[in-house]
Amino acid sequence: MSESKAQIMLVDDHPMMRQGMAMLINLEPDMEVIAEAGDGEEALALLKKKNHIDIVLLDVTLKTISGFEVIKTIHVYNPELPVLFVSMHDEAIYAERALRAGARGYVMKQEPGEVLVSAIRTVLQGNVYLSEKMHVKLLNRIVTGASEPEPLINSLTPSEFEVLHLIGSGHSSQEIADLLKRSIKTIETHRFNIRTKLNLRDSADLIRFATRWISEEQQ
Repeated sequence: MSESKAQIMLVDDHPMMRQGMAMLINLEPDMEVIAEAGDGEEALALLKKKNHIDIVLLDVTLKTISGFEVIKTIHVYNPELPVLFVSMHDEAIYAERALRAGARGYVMKQEPGEVLVSAIRTVLQGNVYLSEKMHVKLLNRIVTGASEPEPLINSLTPSEFEVLHLIGSGHSSQEIADLLKRSIKTIETHRFNIRTKLNLRDSADLIRFATRWISEEQQ
């Protein structure tokens, strides 16, 4: 193992995805994967054992705790450790929230492998990686002074945020439970909490709000 190579940790609950990313990364002369975790709790336990990791590649949706909760805990123990989110979720919805959570970049899994490698190098150099589309969107938001469609949305927990996103994408509670690997009771609790925090009267209001929010964010 060469000390000149960047030491990378992968956190994703799909073994085949981790395997594919590891093969891609290990082909590069300046980086290698030295640790893998299938959920947030396993990732945090591994981080405590590893002497040196240069960057964590982290998924948003994990089996136990959300990637947003994982990054929060990571930065309690090691504020300087860079985290790059690699997710299937639309960057238009999640990238800005990821940066606010302390991530140094966001890459969608649909991107080609060379984009992921470039993003890793960018973050390792101390910079922030976002797609050109997201750079333009955030710069426009800064220039125009625009804010999120509903400021109260910032009060949502990471799990509630994920549920709101999936509601807006047209998923039922059962489908969301299956996607997030949570019980239907947990999802219904999240739905109730979202309605309370966003001052929405009922499920119909929640669906309308979520659908409109998704549409506006993706513009």
